[in-house]
Amino acid sequence: MDLTGIIIFLAIGAIAGWLAGLLMKGGGFGLLINIVVGIVGAVVGKYVFGALDIAIGSGIVNSIVTATIGAVILLFIIGLIKKA
Repeated sequence: MDLTGIIIFLAIGAIAGWLAGLLMKGGGFGLLINIVVGIVGAVVGKYVFGALDIAIGSGIVNSIVTATIGAVILLFIIGLIKKA
């Protein structure tokens, strides 16, 4: 992966984490945590969509949507664990 790919990867993670933060709690978590939440969310989203045999499309928008949905799922699960 070249430098451009890494920058795009981090940008998608940051955007997805920020969007998931807005959807779940009304705000972001800060740049570093947004990136981590977005990257982990991308893994979760890819797994869930793969298990359900759902294909959204391709490109950066697909990556952002998949990562955001995965990050929302991740934050929802973390919220359930914190309440217990």
